[in-house]
Amino acid sequence: MSDKTFNKVGSTMEQTQAWEIKRISSQESLSRQIARQLEALITQGRIAVGDKLPTESQLCDMFGVSRTAVREAIAHLKSMGLVETRRGIGTRVLRSAPEHQFPARRISANTVEDILHVLELRMTLDSQAASLAAERRTPENVAAMQAAHEQFLAACDSGSQARHEDYVFHRAIVEATHNPFFVSLYDQLNEGAIPRTKLLSVELDPEAVSYYLERVAREHADILQAIVTGEAETARDAMYRHLQRAYDNYAVYQDRPQA
Repeated sequence: MSDKTFNKVGSTMEQTQAWEIKRISSQESLSRQIARQLEALITQGRIAVGDKLPTESQLCDMFGVSRTAVREAIAHLKSMGLVETRRGIGTRVLRSAPEHQFPARRISANTVEDILHVLELRMTLDSQAASLAAERRTPENVAAMQAAHEQFLAACDSGSQARHEDYVFHRAIVEATHNPFFVSLYDQLNEGAIPRTKLLSVELDPEAVSYYLERVAREHADILQAIVTGEAETARDAMYRHLQRAYDNYAVYQDRPQA
C-alpha cells in the first residue's frame, strides 16, 4: 500500500470514528436504520456537502450488514436528493437537507399561509418557553415531558401521524414555564399549532411521512435533553432550529400551484 493510499484510508477511519455509528438491530429494516443514521450525519453537518461517503465495503463493516442493505440505504438517500453516486468516484453528499424535506404532494396556498403564520409565532413562543422550562422545570414537569415524548414515539411506531402527541409534547414544555399566559396562549392555538393537523391524508406520502416523523422525534429528543439538564440557551436554540426547519419546509410550497 502506497503512503498516499495509506494516508487516505487513515483519514477516513479518523473521520468515521467521530460519527458514533450505532450497530444495526435485527428488529427493524436494516437499510432504513442505515439511511436514518447517515441522513442525520448529513443534516447535522458532520458529513459536509461535497464529502464522499465511505465505500460500500467500509459501510458494511461499520454497520455490520450486507452490501444489499447498504445499497438500499444509499438508494433512499439518493431519492431524497442528499447524495449522488458516480462510477469510479463513489457517493458524494450533494446537499445538507433533503430536496423534498416535507412529504406532502401538494398543499393549498391558503393552508400554507396559515401554517407559516402559526410557525412564525411559535418560533418566538416555543423557543422562549423551552428556555424558561430549562430554568424552571420541576420533577413533575420532567416526568410529563418525558411521558409525552414516549407517547409521541409510540404513536409514530403505530403508523399514526402523531398530531395529538406532538401537540401534547410541546404543551408540556409550555406548562413547565409556570407562566399562565404562555399556557393560555398555547391553549388557544390547540392542536392547530401542529402543521400536520391542517393537511389531508391524500396530500401525504405515507413512507416519506415516516422518515419525516423520525427526524421530528430526534429533534424532540434534543430539546427534551437540554431542558432536563437545565441548559436554557441550548434548549432555546434546539427549539428554534426545530421550528425553523418546519417553516422552511412549508415555505417551499408557497410558489407551487394551488391544489
